[in-house]
Amino acid sequence: MKALRIHQHGGPEVLQLDEIPRPEPGPGEVLVRVLAASVNHLDIWVRRGMPGFPVPFPRILGCDGTGEVAALGAGVTAWKVGQKVVLEPGYTKGDARFEQEGTDHFEPDYEIRGEHCDGFHAEYVVLPERFLLALPEGLDPVHAAAVPLVFLTAWGMLERACLERGETVLVIGGASGVGSAAIQIARQRGARVLTTAGSEAKRALCLELGAEAEVDHRQKDWPKEIRTLTAGRGVDVVVEHVGPATWVGSMRSLARLGRLVTCGGTTGPTVEVTLPHLFIKNQSILGSTMGPASALPTIFAHVARGIWKPVVHAVLPLREAKEAHTRLEAGDVVGKIVLVPGS
Repeated sequence: MKALRIHQHGGPEVLQLDEIPRPEPGPGEVLVRVLAASVNHLDIWVRRGMPGFPVPFPRILGCDGTGEVAALGAGVTAWKVGQKVVLEPGYTKGDARFEQEGTDHFEPDYEIRGEHCDGFHAEYVVLPERFLLALPEGLDPVHAAAVPLVFLTAWGMLERACLERGETVLVIGGASGVGSAAIQIARQRGARVLTTAGSEAKRALCLELGAEAEVDHRQKDWPKEIRTLTAGRGVDVVVEHVGPATWVGSMRSLARLGRLVTCGGTTGPTVEVTLPHLFIKNQSILGSTMGPASALPTIFAHVARGIWKPVVHAVLPLREAKEAHTRLEAGDVVGKIVLVPGS
């Protein structure tokens, strides 16, 4: 089968479409033919290499997707061959297939596919049966592949920030995968949603998704616009995932007792914090990684009913993964790029 792998860290040129043996399901496992798998910033970070988080080579990238059950391991009764499924991005530790001997990096309570173990950018994958979710009837598997990681991440961030109905949320980079999901979830929970984006088309999309107002974070004084929109008070919650390029403005946009929650930094890993501004205003900076798998059924129920929708920028064959990575790194993507194996 074909699988997208890296054998070393670097730019998009290190991505290789390798021919490797098709895996076979063991007891309690399911072989899935991958129908579609999205590209996330996590794939870029793994490809580039993250200090302190070594990745054994070769590594198959891809942390979320959809597929069709191709074969069942011994003892599997919950699934049928031919059934359409969602592939969960995360997994709990203790599964022999995913254990890594000799690693010394931080071990979270759960791990993410494509980073801590091989991912979904391949024609076939094998998973323990409990890490599959039935794809709701009527949902397109290609568009559904753009849902799991970003909606779980946005869900987890808003839970971490303890968002309450009636509060004001500022979503940085609202046209991104995580940003577009955060706008929809926050709005559905009764929050007032403001957002930033770097182009007119992206800002228009943010309004379409439910944001009340948008600003251009490329403009130096954009935090003043947020202050004007909130009558000088600032926002209760900032959903931040861009990092250095927007961090100062995000902090300036926070109200007293405000909470900034971050899941990463697409423009770099290091930011500065002005401590007096933080403690005098009793503000909080919170970290968040992905979200609870228990939220996936609710997320997909909302998507199936049309309440939330994934934003898909482009659908490319797996062999064009280098192009997908290049576009995402350049900031030219609105929402997600989805890769389709075998096309």
